[in-house]
Amino acid sequence: MIVQSILKSKKNSHVLTIRPDDTVLKFVQMLRLEDVGAMIVSKDGRSLDGIISERDVVRALARGEAGLMTLPVSALMARNTITCSPKDAIAHVAHLMTERRVRHLPVMEGDHLVGIISIGDVLKHRVDEIQFEAAVLRDIAIAGR
Repeated sequence: MIVQSILKSKKNSHVLTIRPDDTVLKFVQMLRLEDVGAMIVSKDGRSLDGIISERDVVRALARGEAGLMTLPVSALMARNTITCSPKDAIAHVAHLMTERRVRHLPVMEGDHLVGIISIGDVLKHRVDEIQFEAAVLRDIAIAGR
């Protein structure tokens, strides 16, 4: 299976973005409203400037960041963002996310943002794949009796 299959199965295929100059307050309000853990930071909704997650906000809180809620998102976002392609194998992406310790990956086709996947999305598809393979093997074993 490939990343594109994850994107197709997501109930909401719209990629949530936030502008780099939007405030952290706006970001946390959008997280709550949309029930997500991270958002793509983009000036135009199509390119990738960075990514910001609830973890970034918690870390800033722990540092005692002054005026945290009024800071621009760009002050907390990760800039060197790891990405994947819709054509990447899910097993490869799972390994990449585990190795790099990231929970969200922007999906890019060239310079164009086409989606975002979470480690939960990847795990769900890997489990579904393994369950399907187990069912096929069980059917083969039963048919061979």
